Amino acid sequence: MMRMPIALLVASMAALASAQAITDTHQKYEYMIPMRDGTKLYTSVYVPKNSRSPGPILLERTPYSAGPYGPTSYKRGFRGSKRMVESGYIFAFQDVRGKYMSEGVFENLRPQLTNPWQHNGLAPNPADIDESTDTYDSVEFLINNVPNNNKRVGLWGISYPGGYAALGAMSRHPALKAVSPQAPTADWFLGDDMHHNGAFMLQDFISFFSGFGIPQNQPGPTRPAGIPINLNGDAYKYFLDLGALSNVEPKLYKGAIPYWSDIVRNDTYNDYWQTRSVPSGLKDIKSAMLWVGGFFDAEDCYGPLACYKSAEVQANQPNNWIIMGPWYHGMWASADGQKFHVHDWGSNTSQFFQEEVEFPFFDAFLRGDGQVTLPKATMFDSGNNTWRRFNEWPPKATKDTTLNFQPNNKLTVNQAPQSGTASYVSNPASPVPYQGGTLLRRTREYMLADQTFASQRPDVLTFTTEPLTEDFTVAGNVDAVINAQISGTDCDFVAKLIDVFPATHPANPNFQMLVRGEVMRAKFRNSFQNPQPMDPTKAERVPFTLPDTCHTFKKGHRIMIQVQSSWFPLVDRNPHKFMNIFTAMDTDFQSANIKITMGGPNPSRLIVDKLN
Repeated sequence: MMRMPIALLVASMAALASAQAITDTHQKYEYMIPMRDGTKLYTSVYVPKNSRSPGPILLERTPYSAGPYGPTSYKRGFRGSKRMVESGYIFAFQDVRGKYMSEGVFENLRPQLTNPWQHNGLAPNPADIDESTDTYDSVEFLINNVPNNNKRVGLWGISYPGGYAALGAMSRHPALKAVSPQAPTADWFLGDDMHHNGAFMLQDFISFFSGFGIPQNQPGPTRPAGIPINLNGDAYKYFLDLGALSNVEPKLYKGAIPYWSDIVRNDTYNDYWQTRSVPSGLKDIKSAMLWVGGFFDAEDCYGPLACYKSAEVQANQPNNWIIMGPWYHGMWASADGQKFHVHDWGSNTSQFFQEEVEFPFFDAFLRGDGQVTLPKATMFDSGNNTWRRFNEWPPKATKDTTLNFQPNNKLTVNQAPQSGTASYVSNPASPVPYQGGTLLRRTREYMLADQTFASQRPDVLTFTTEPLTEDFTVAGNVDAVINAQISGTDCDFVAKLIDVFPATHPANPNFQMLVRGEVMRAKFRNSFQNPQPMDPTKAERVPFTLPDTCHTFKKGHRIMIQVQSSWFPLVDRNPHKFMNIFTAMDTDFQSANIKITMGGPNPSRLIVDKLN
């Protein structure tokens, strides 16, 4: 989720890129930039005081505050490489429409215009606005009004601001030379934040929108007070007691969060979501693009991967790069990216990104000749603790490799599956937690946490290989196929790809490291637009895609796959009835018998891109 803490994280980790105070090195300007419809957007700009030559403008558009506000109130620093400050970069920050000091009405993931607006010499309808037109108008104003700028603009942002960066690239302003969407919000139904494969991300939504979702009625330097969420020390119990999603409005929101009604009404991948999808709009992009993400980002892992792949096909230009590191949400902006949870990556991965990738990218297009030596894809191998460089992503030097479920909890590689079944009962009154122990906030560590707790539950199926006789590197796609018969008419399937460390591992013996996990709502197995009930009289095929990965399962480790039908309270519970789950009542929830089939024409399996 694009939680407010990401803004605080970036602020606290902001490169305090100079030993001197920002008030000594930069002059702050504040503008109310007029958009084509007359709405004015607050923008603060920090211009170097003693720059010897005009510098580029690096803009961030955000719903999380461009403050501090007032001509004498300065930011404490700027994130990124200190070389940006040393090279005379101008830093600009803008409140998007309807947030903080900007005028207008805020809209979550404002849909792009059906006919994308382009600067073609014709006078556009002033009422035709979207995030790309606001970006265009802002860039045009900045290059003509900010002192000592070189008429080149870069755009960047993390999380929701990363989504605004991606949308801003669609403006195609000729001065917008380089854009870096980082963990961008890309598609809130298919893979980011709100839903994954149609399943609702319960805890993230409730915790985030209880504050962010309160409308701001007029411009101001603070946001309205949110709805307090008191978990009483146990998030699992809190959300179980909250009950069905139909209780959210009367028990919790009580009319204070208008966006909730949009979520309830739009329970399929309809026009509401499709018009807000970023990947589908990345056509004929003129700016150079650097997509940034974390393989262990609990909020927006989907966005950079999906957008990069779409831009490769639609953007119609060669300057499109991606880097994915072993990071949680925004970790690449931190000072030290060497450790996450119990895992030590062996080097400062964040510093590598800032100095060897991010700064060279921006500098080549904002001050240089557009020539930069970067591989198309820079991917961190979280099993080998090394950076891998590829000429394309997914890399061509891979082979589809099948991990087949076998009877007796066995897992085999490219070996024909034997016929058999494995069963469990999914009980909505006792859903599988997404992480072991007592849960409070939605943790970021669950993305690579130990899965031993789940292996011990009767409602989780576990399949494991023998110890590997050689390294096994997955680089690219991870696809699941679950062939199952259920007693109800809908259910969820969670597939998890796990690295089982040996007992002799020096740091984490017997650790069951989650490498990839994803949920799929079975009613969307054939179409996200047109859901269909499951037929309780027969086994049906449920295919879905997990986010890409780059991970080496080392010799002596084992590969494990877990299958379950709940992941709570990360994901809302499925009542096992075909219906709009947002309208389900507490009485609708029932247990379901789940039978997974092996062998036959549609065996249950994972298919991974194995690096040659």
